[in-house]
Amino acid sequence: MMTTPDDTRTRILAAARELFAERGYAGTSLADIAAAVGLTKTAVAYHFHPKDRLASELLAPAGDDMLALLGTDFPSRQAFVDALVTFAVRYRSVIRLFMEDLAAEDPGAPESERATVRTFRDEIFSRLVGDDPTPEARLKSWALLGALQWGAVRTMDLPEEQVRQVLLEACRAF
Repeated sequence: MMTTPDDTRTRILAAARELFAERGYAGTSLADIAAAVGLTKTAVAYHFHPKDRLASELLAPAGDDMLALLGTDFPSRQAFVDALVTFAVRYRSVIRLFMEDLAAEDPGAPESERATVRTFRDEIFSRLVGDDPTPEARLKSWALLGALQWGAVRTMDLPEEQVRQVLLEACRAF
């Protein structure tokens, strides 16, 4: 059976998602991705050059879902937190790329993605703290975001539903 360009792109994206989650954006080269899918670096570069095109394609579905999440009028803060936890767990394979590598001040990361991540982070924070937040509300909201970020990033070895349940319980405490 012949492999189509779409199949090849899908395989490359899957390998990149896994390697970025495991090693980070900066720690993963096109050669690493090529080796994971049994292609040459040139073949991977044909589909995704420069490397930041991979990041953009991996982030696009998460970005679309984040826009939908932020565009939803939830009946309560807790309903928003529950939806946020579900989002983080669903995209935990790219959460490291989304929250750590591209949001960092790494000069090798694409600026457009860093700016997008900062915008989403700031909007999520605003939704969590509400209007005229107290210092306690600000602290709890940053703690919730930190717990959610690290909980998603450091539990790739655990079943998705287990991670979601534990994170929901933890985030409800905030």
